[in-house]
Amino acid sequence: MTDATPAVEIVDLVKDFATSFRRRKLRAVDGVSLRIGAGEVYGLIGPNGSGKSTTMKALLGLVAPTAGTCAIFGRDSLRVDSRQEVGFLPENPYFYKHLSGAETVRFYGRLCGLSGRVLEDRVGEMLALVDLEEARDRRVGGYSKGMLQRIGLAQALVQEPRLLILDEPTAGVDPVGSRQIRDLIFKLRERGITVFLCSHLLEQVQEVCDRVGIIFQGKLVKEGRLEDLISIEDQTEVVLRDASPELVARIEELAVTGGAELVRSGRPRTTLERLFLRETMKGGKDS
Repeated sequence: MTDATPAVEIVDLVKDFATSFRRRKLRAVDGVSLRIGAGEVYGLIGPNGSGKSTTMKALLGLVAPTAGTCAIFGRDSLRVDSRQEVGFLPENPYFYKHLSGAETVRFYGRLCGLSGRVLEDRVGEMLALVDLEEARDRRVGGYSKGMLQRIGLAQALVQEPRLLILDEPTAGVDPVGSRQIRDLIFKLRERGITVFLCSHLLEQVQEVCDRVGIIFQGKLVKEGRLEDLISIEDQTEVVLRDASPELVARIEELAVTGGAELVRSGRPRTTLERLFLRETMKGGKDS
């Protein structure tokens, strides 16, 4: 394995599920391929039933692909050892309500093989990372939804994974809690941890992700760097600072020589929401 080995590589993934209707099969994922580089934050977005959760489950080895392959740092995801460097936070995690925050993280640390001083240091570090030090001795049954998601992130990170998989990490979380989780993702990226998340909150995805994939009816309909995806191809914008109205009127001739500072030049941006709606509505018409 080299530094160029991707954190995640999914190639032509297909997943069919049996149905009771005339023994027909339901194709939940249809030929999805994507690659996530080490250290990237990648967002997979799609409507309910689009196949994003099935894609994550296949990557985690929770379901076997009908066809295609999934690999984590070069190891087939069906191998148990492929998940040794993976942390996972499901959409609706379950915690023992009678345990405190510290006891919860300690419990999951033991499941990962940690013990003694190493475990205690790790518990303290994780509670500090997710800003729950003051609530470490409170029972998680009294935690808010945002606090539960953050203790979930602490347990997912306790074994120092290189890849963190998040399924709707801010589902049901208020704006303050959502912002705290967003800031946590930034911290993880600074630490070099790869983050693979799926979310229906497009504004949040646009804020934190380096690359994005849009999945619709089991197919990956758009994928790439966020800046490339939301650029408008047939338009160009120029942003100036301290430009007079006269200079703006003559912008094409005087932008360089008129004394204004050229702050940015390039294609104007759409929003991830508009791109998402355009791609999924187009997909629906084509099907």
